[in-house]
Amino acid sequence: MRIRPISLPSLAEEIADRIAGRPRDAWTRVAFDGAPAARPDELADALAEPLRVRGRAILRVSARDFLRPASLRFEHGKTDPDAFYDDWLDAGGLTREVLARLDPGGPGKVLPSLWDTEKDRATRAPYVTVPAGGVLLLDGALLLGRWLPFDLTVHLRLSPAALARRTPPELHWTLPAYERYEHEAEPSETADIVVRADDPRHPAIVIR
Repeated sequence: MRIRPISLPSLAEEIADRIAGRPRDAWTRVAFDGAPAARPDELADALAEPLRVRGRAILRVSARDFLRPASLRFEHGKTDPDAFYDDWLDAGGLTREVLARLDPGGPGKVLPSLWDTEKDRATRAPYVTVPAGGVLLLDGALLLGRWLPFDLTVHLRLSPAALARRTPPELHWTLPAYERYEHEAEPSETADIVVRADDPRHPAIVIR
């Protein structure tokens, strides 16, 4: 395994080139997987302009808008790492309302958000049509190993020390969930692209 340092803009350009090489009459569903401390949302955002330049429409979606209601998330308390791992993400809703709708032959109409966790109610967002050849850029944590239908997966990896250092103290209860994720889902082995993100200013691509 080798590590190749790269800037965030160059990383976005490389991923955009890979996406642009896919058929122009098909949708592409891209997951940017990583703990919030790894800033997967920033990398997903950085892809928007490079893809537009390459003639691809994009839709940004965040997994945090597809969490389950509080009554289900907090059934075992608000700081249970196993519940955080297993029960917080509404994987069924994300598949039903977003990912499966971009299957070949699917309707192409996607619900960009499902649940407002602050108000603990449905967002009532309208469906959005993704044109043929469009790209879904989805960011979130603990996304891999769930059999979600992605076409390209990018995992932003943090060492345990960096993850602990960059996670706010009030969220340290989530750290065992990420440790479990590394052992069970093995995102660094299964993702199509792995990025070392210990230093957000200096990411590096893992060459396997």
